[in-house]
Amino acid sequence: MNIYVGNLSWQMTDEDLRSLFEQHGAVGSAKIVKDKVSGRSKGFGFVEMENDAEAQAAITALYDSEVMGRKIIVNESQPKQQGGSGGGFKKRSFGGGSGGGGGYKKGGFNRGNGGGGGFDRDY
Repeated sequence: MNIYVGNLSWQMTDEDLRSLFEQHGAVGSAKIVKDKVSGRSKGFGFVEMENDAEAQAAITALYDSEVMGRKIIVNESQPKQQGGSGGGFKKRSFGGGSGGGGGYKKGGFNRGNGGGGGFDRDY
């Protein structure tokens, strides 16, 4: 079973997370998610436990418990949702039709040649 662990202390390491869950059973892996640029913890991680009964016992025992000064959140991890849009904002287009050479291609702002278009107000 894959377990989500949230509200972790910034100082907690993968090894700390593993040893916390090993008190309740065999741990396949324990990983704290880190920012790609800074390398700093994002404050949550995932633990994989081989035995579902042990995993449920760990979830029950550790949910809302205080670890390194923070009350952690522990739940069975849900699969990532695929597809669909994520927010309530509609994209607005600023400028350019066809483009064709030069300029900023991402975001619809064309410099230089090309372009019909203008300001498309799309509320």
